[in-house]
Amino acid sequence: MDESNAREHPVHPTQWGRIRSAITHHLQKVIRGQGRNVSGEFLKGAAYKLGSGAVTLIIIWWETRR
Repeated sequence: MDESNAREHPVHPTQWGRIRSAITHHLQKVIRGQGRNVSGEFLKGAAYKLGSGAVTLIIIWWETRR
């Protein structure tokens, strides 16, 4: 048996270029998306805090009525 460490199908340099291009495109898309989502995430956080505060007030009101 002849065992070799060589790959059967070496990756051609143009394939690396396509892979690198695809990764770069994906990362740029993610980065652009993050910039647009900052205000949306802020609004989600504000709504969460507001809802949490409302629930706290209801619980306090409920407990003081007893």
